[in-house]
Amino acid sequence: MGAGGNPGPLGLGGCQDMARTLAAGWSEGDEVVVTRLDHDANIRPWVQAAERAGVTVRRADFDPATGELTADHIRAQLSDRTRLVAVTAASNLIGTMPPVTEIARLVHEAGALLYVDGVHHTAHAPVDVRVLGADFFVCSPYKFLGPHHGVLAASPELLETLRPDKLLPSSDAVPERFELGTLPYELLAGTRAAVDVLAGLGGPADGGRRTRLGAAYEAIGAHEARLRARLEEGLAALDGVTVHSRAARRTPTLLLTFDGRSTEDAYRFLAGRNVHAPSGHFYALEASRHLGLGDTGGLRVGLACYTSDEDVDRLLDGLGDFLKQTPAAH
Repeated sequence: MGAGGNPGPLGLGGCQDMARTLAAGWSEGDEVVVTRLDHDANIRPWVQAAERAGVTVRRADFDPATGELTADHIRAQLSDRTRLVAVTAASNLIGTMPPVTEIARLVHEAGALLYVDGVHHTAHAPVDVRVLGADFFVCSPYKFLGPHHGVLAASPELLETLRPDKLLPSSDAVPERFELGTLPYELLAGTRAAVDVLAGLGGPADGGRRTRLGAAYEAIGAHEARLRARLEEGLAALDGVTVHSRAARRTPTLLLTFDGRSTEDAYRFLAGRNVHAPSGHFYALEASRHLGLGDTGGLRVGLACYTSDEDVDRLLDGLGDFLKQTPAAH
């Protein structure tokens, strides 16, 4: 029920390349800020680059009781030595959507750059990088019906200032400067096709593709919000279920645990009912630990534009049967 949680080529390799490139301009005593809400692909590359450069890493916590990561959480970690803040636009584990635009204002007032992981966000909400205020925005089309590769959006003027490690024959022109070799033309064609499919989901709309995408995301958001309300109402009627997705603004992504029962067992039980709701931390290891779930994580339920009412009902029926048929451990 929804896309998976693996790092993807941009989430890990691309972020590591960008971290190495940006770290070349850092000095001892500088600071970078990461958050405990993020996927590890937007934490570990910055931590490793900072360690190599002798730079301090500061971590912004989120509230485990509410799932909220606020601008104040980021503000508390900023200083005049902050060079970069890395934050997710939406948690792939619990769905929280931090106030990125407000965070961007604080980051820029501190004289730092903002690197936004939009992999999970882009599947559920429209993106305007200028409105968000992100200096770098990354995503992967596999989350929005496309192929598996990485996308980075940044101003050409900013990219012109960066010099990544690259092969001598590779183009030095922006943005090809950041490619390791021949462009993946088949993936680029697949991405364009996926965007065209998305743009058609909102029905007829006047204007160009951007306008049609806006209408499509509005329709997707309404569909997912309705299904999420149906799902949450059903979960509230089940005994022994804890929902860890609680932020006021979030994607239709719910992380569940069960009193005295393993989420791995729930995953296998549901798989037998043809319901895909996997168990784990989904690479958001620090978030899972901060929630008190250790390295085990929970059962993640993800709704998407193609999820139906029948899918939600099958999930709820399956969970109800799992709780009835699986004795709680004491």
